[in-house]
Amino acid sequence: MAKQCDITGKKTQTGGRYSNRTRATQFNPCGKTTRQPNLQKKKIYVPEIDQYVSVKVSAKGLRTIAKNGAYATLKAAKLI
Repeated sequence: MAKQCDITGKKTQTGGRYSNRTRATQFNPCGKTTRQPNLQKKKIYVPEIDQYVSVKVSAKGLRTIAKNGAYATLKAAKLI
């Protein structure tokens, strides 16, 4: 399964290891690195449908759910 947030769509990013300043002054033996999103597995209770929904969500996605409500956020993400 892909490491991707169900709410925000955040996923794994690839990038370099060193900053440009370090690269200018030092030998860079490493290639690309991957940066993983902060994913959590959560069971969220939705009172409108009276059941729990299991989602793989990032920390920012949890804040979105807290702000907009579980039902509206999950419906916008097409998980309900």
